[in-house]
Amino acid sequence: MTFDGAVLQEQGVTFAIAVVRHGVLASSAQREQSLLQFQALFGGIPVVLMEQDTAGVPTWFGRPDLTRFLANVQVGAIPWRRYTV
Repeated sequence: MTFDGAVLQEQGVTFAIAVVRHGVLASSAQREQSLLQFQALFGGIPVVLMEQDTAGVPTWFGRPDLTRFLANVQVGAIPWRRYTV
């Protein structure tokens, strides 16, 4: 599996972002399954899921404090990398 993601540290909290395909966030079962899967891949740290619409506008799902923070961050400013597991 290959996906884009990032690990950030903000105000003493280390967390990961995982980009998911469009439509994953619309399904509560897929959201929860994805969160559990990515938390395991990132060693148990909190994970925020991100999907983008066709215009590139992100939607965030995860801990409310982290999603509020990310809502004010430009997507291009995040240190993305490609993960292969």
